[in-house]
Amino acid sequence: MYAPAIGRASLTERTILAGREVFLGRRRGPLALLPFAGPAVIASIAYMDPGNFATNIQAGAGYGYELLWVALSANLVAILFQALSAKIGIATGRSLAELCREHFAPPVVYTMWLASEIAAMATELAELLGASLGLTLLCGIPLLASMLLVGIATYAALHLQRSGFRPVEILIGCCVGVITASYLIEPVIAPPHWGGVAAGVLELGRAHHVGHVPPDQTPATDLATKAVPSLSGVTSSRSAAFRVCMERAASRWP
Repeated sequence: MYAPAIGRASLTERTILAGREVFLGRRRGPLALLPFAGPAVIASIAYMDPGNFATNIQAGAGYGYELLWVALSANLVAILFQALSAKIGIATGRSLAELCREHFAPPVVYTMWLASEIAAMATELAELLGASLGLTLLCGIPLLASMLLVGIATYAALHLQRSGFRPVEILIGCCVGVITASYLIEPVIAPPHWGGVAAGVLELGRAHHVGHVPPDQTPATDLATKAVPSLSGVTSSRSAAFRVCMERAASRWP
């Protein structure tokens, strides 16, 4: 039924059609979750930013493996937040920002918006400086030129949104793949002391700050609503069953 349409559709439209195939029970198995994996990939990149790297490297340089339990705890809490954010988006069809606007008084909404904007600007400043310093260290180019290149690359990535959400998911997925490969290669080049790693994970000593949970729960709910768009012509019972299935999948998202 959807084969001719899929052949002519864009990447985003193919993803939506593939999601409908899963919804109608025509695609099964682990690969059936692929059309809905994009939001998880995009949310995961928030935990791989230069600010996180700098914080973790500084903590490792100062305390060795002693604070690994803090990083582990922070990531477990982040998994919980992301799962809840995805479920909110799937169950309501709205982002966290839209829900706040609906359920809070205007003064509270404007205060939350202002605080979010300030936090976003501070976070993006750290990302810009971190990426620019990385380019400067790796390529030996001036810092100002690095900042300009990072800005151009950022706008180029945002420009992909005009073609739908799937190209952005693929681009970020490639970045996540490079980071994952780097993490797999790093222990081979510089093997850690696994006994110290185990002791650091189980350490219950002093709690210094290491790592952070980035404020990306609002985008996570919005991404979840975009990954499961409205399916017209579908019965309410099938829609409810599909929501339950997607909530179960969301519970496994990072």
